[in-house]
Amino acid sequence: MNFDWKTAYPSTRVPVFARNIVSTSHPLAAQAGLRMIQQGGNAVDGAIAAAAVMTVVEPCSNGLGSDAFCILWDGKKLHGLNASGPAPAAWTPEYFRKKHGADAIRPPVRGWDSVTVPGAVAGWVALSERFGTLPFADLLAPAIEIAERGYAVPVIIQQKWVAAAPLLGSLPGWAEAFLPHGRPPEVGERFAFPAAARALKAIAATRGAALYGGEIAAAAAAHSRANGGAIEASDFANYTPEWVEPIGIDTYGHRLHEIPPNGQGIAALVALGILRRFDIESLAVDGAESQHLQIEAMKLAFADVYAHVSDSRSMRCTPEEMLDDAYLAGRARLIDPKRAQVFGAGNPARGGTIYLSAADERGMMVSFIQSNYMGFGSGIVVPGWGLSMQNRGHGFVLDPASPNCVAPGRRPFHTIIPAFLTRDGRPQMSFGIMGGDMQPQAHLQTIVRMLAHRQQPQAACDAPRWRVSAGKLNVEATMAAATAAGLVERGHEVEVIQDSYQDFGAGQFIWRLGDPAVEGYVAASDARRDGQAAGW
Repeated sequence: MNFDWKTAYPSTRVPVFARNIVSTSHPLAAQAGLRMIQQGGNAVDGAIAAAAVMTVVEPCSNGLGSDAFCILWDGKKLHGLNASGPAPAAWTPEYFRKKHGADAIRPPVRGWDSVTVPGAVAGWVALSERFGTLPFADLLAPAIEIAERGYAVPVIIQQKWVAAAPLLGSLPGWAEAFLPHGRPPEVGERFAFPAAARALKAIAATRGAALYGGEIAAAAAAHSRANGGAIEASDFANYTPEWVEPIGIDTYGHRLHEIPPNGQGIAALVALGILRRFDIESLAVDGAESQHLQIEAMKLAFADVYAHVSDSRSMRCTPEEMLDDAYLAGRARLIDPKRAQVFGAGNPARGGTIYLSAADERGMMVSFIQSNYMGFGSGIVVPGWGLSMQNRGHGFVLDPASPNCVAPGRRPFHTIIPAFLTRDGRPQMSFGIMGGDMQPQAHLQTIVRMLAHRQQPQAACDAPRWRVSAGKLNVEATMAAATAAGLVERGHEVEVIQDSYQDFGAGQFIWRLGDPAVEGYVAASDARRDGQAAGW
């Protein structure tokens, strides 16, 4: 790709060039990952070390009780890992209606009844066993050290901490873990997490077994029972991550790969499959006409995804049917280039998150994402262990007619999606953008910018974004006024948003320039978070 390397937008970041790179939303995590590569490890070792550090330094977005997904290029082949956890064995629609009222439509947002089995740590172990080179315990050493010694809280993370305190302070274990002085830490104030260090040491010593059926699982189950939850140590012990084949679609001379459902990555594929029916390359990159077509394609994709996507074992159509070329062509014909519309789902059947990327000079590239879902997840923290639990159970519904209806052992609809780009069967870019339903929307926008308009990775990160949300179109305050006005003229209900972190996600990108041992890579880290791309 012959990128345009000029800086098109105001930015506090520049592209980073190196033969080995780790890009994350916190500098300490990027440096920990790079340290593993410098010690003789590979990109998988670096990614695991960075992910472990992230559970300590960005607790608003992830923790030891998170879920995770990964796409990686091992030097010869692409692999996918689904490390999202299932519902506890006791969960049924009746369980929730009995506890939370006959009119309940989904599990609660917070508390133990929003907690599914966490999969992230099991994902680390699976990646290490299959692809890692360094001892697993070595990979967790930086996270343990930081948790014990503490770190200075950065600006954006502190803002999220302050916002969460009024919502979560009364939930079991949260204030004890995250309000060490009876309040959120100040910017630059030291925060240590000795309970998480204890858990990380036990996980390191047992290669994860302490969490999956061992002493940490027993503590979590006891805390759950004491606070009205249903998850048991056996739910942890019965969990195993799943290796999956990534799904993909051809776009602008490349192929975009995503993890198959239960994740929403297929939304980006559907939108790009619709959009390729239009001559986007001929339109102004930041013009209203181009943005309108992308927005309408995304709305069509979401209509299908929210109707059909769930645990792959309960879906009533297949990803292949949703990505069928003739079906997508029919969906594209619904778009009016001059007018915004509300779309329903088609029938394709023919019958707070962290993202990081790592790449090494031997050619291994890792696209990894882990999340506790909403800010600080469920708000539950298991005392003594620093186990901050996600709230992915809220992603289920209680309607038996839905493929996403809660059931024992079923995985909920998931928002977090790592991505990977190839060209002619060879690796090109590992990337991802955090932020709930913003993620496939940002995948779409950045891919169009980079592939259709040759914007370099950092420029694609820095560019103003839009977000389809609850029938409205949110746009960043940095979007050109003429573009926003053009979208209003086409019938979009536009709301200008000042808080870029809250609404527009943040990404990390690593683009392969050529032979990794010679030309290396170029990386970008989104300025919407406190992150860094670190190279060596």
